[in-house]
Amino acid sequence: MFHFKNATSKFVINNKPYLNRLNLKIMNEQINQPQSPPPNYLVFAILVTIFCCQILGIVSIVFAAQVNSKWNAGDYEGALSASKNAKLWAWIGFASGVAVLVIFTILSLFGVLAGLSLGGFDF
Repeated sequence: MFHFKNATSKFVINNKPYLNRLNLKIMNEQINQPQSPPPNYLVFAILVTIFCCQILGIVSIVFAAQVNSKWNAGDYEGALSASKNAKLWAWIGFASGVAVLVIFTILSLFGVLAGLSLGGFDF
């Protein structure tokens, strides 16, 4: 015995619900879709831009800004790729900022030691 259960095109045959192809496609898309978007690392990118390396931080901000727009457009792989790129460029910018700071500190210490050894601070 066939009868329609509701307007979503589900129907029941012998008290067992069956779904048509459209409903199966929608269910598969809902199963395959991740539940939450990947992290966009926008705050990390902005902090790297302000405190460490502006150029690499801007690259990271561009990728971070693409994450949510790609996610909302349904491009889940693109959103994941943009998230990974944003994180990568933020860490590269952070590492380069730390490297420049370390080099600057070492050179400053050598300058102070050279000045002390030459008697430049003889008061």
